Amino acid sequence: MKSRIKDAFAVWVTGLPASGKSTLVTSLKAQLADRGIDVAVLESDVLRKILTLQPRYDEQERDAFYRQMVYIGTLLTQHGVPVIFDATANRRLYRDLARGEIPRFMEVYVDCPLATCIARDPKGIYRKAREGEADTVPGLQSAYEPPEKPDLIVDGDRERPEAAAQRVMIKLAEKGYFRDN
Repeated sequence: MKSRIKDAFAVWVTGLPASGKSTLVTSLKAQLADRGIDVAVLESDVLRKILTLQPRYDEQERDAFYRQMVYIGTLLTQHGVPVIFDATANRRLYRDLARGEIPRFMEVYVDCPLATCIARDPKGIYRKAREGEADTVPGLQSAYEPPEKPDLIVDGDRERPEAAAQRVMIKLAEKGYFRDN
């Protein structure tokens, strides 16, 4: 069964660091590929190495970085490439900028308790904060503004990534972002 995209869309997967965003994105990308939909994943850690040579993670640098990220996503969707944003984007205005620029946009919030994120800490972000090497970790030293009206909420603490990705797929289909042939 092959799917066709009517017009490109974007999904922004947001949540605290170590909430399960990347794991969800990996599963979602695979499920989309199973339907013949090839997506571009804009992963903030990868893009930051390219767009921000010496990241400071302060508000000014984050504003510039997320504007660049949204621009890339907008450009891709305008050229027919579906996009998944895999990025904390700790302020709503970053995600709202994408929502305003990309007509077929969906926001997925991976809700996970801070204690669970700290326990997971695969990249050592929270450890660096604890040891004084980082001072702008979202949810810890910098505010994280969860979406006010996300299209979907995933339980990053309890929900299996495959099941969560399937729920995202259902929501994408409900919105008419792809159709099965």
